[in-house]
Amino acid sequence: MFILKKNRILVYQYLFQEGVLVAKKDFYQPAHEDIPDVPNLEVLCLMKSMRSRQLVRETFNWQHYYYYLTAAGIEYLREYLHLPEETIPATLKKPAARPARAGPVPGESAGGRYGDKKMGPGGDFQPEFQQSRDDGYRRSGFGRGGGAGN
Repeated sequence: MFILKKNRILVYQYLFQEGVLVAKKDFYQPAHEDIPDVPNLEVLCLMKSMRSRQLVRETFNWQHYYYYLTAAGIEYLREYLHLPEETIPATLKKPAARPARAGPVPGESAGGRYGDKKMGPGGDFQPEFQQSRDDGYRRSGFGRGGGAGN
């Protein structure tokens, strides 16, 4: 399929910038979702060509193609787009370090969510449990058979 060089460069730039490209399996879609100036059919054809040369890895799920750039694909796109060696796709960039969580405020108790309860039940606490007629052996009403009246 003949693809304009302008469209080819747009697709390659997007793929190199993100490191991943998602394309819906819709050959009649007028424009790709992430690259609005390029028809979806041209994106699919370019990715099929790159997959056959093992420059991208393909996964198909729920009517969407997922293309992941390989190491050979990164080198190819660097050479094709004339990019410096320091430029890398977004998928290979290290995420920024998270800010440290704030600890407890000095002078304030670290009792947690439920407060500082340091005592048990009172001395006159007597828990009561229900007694059945046969002291809990083969209670009826649970499982198969043995209705409530047994």
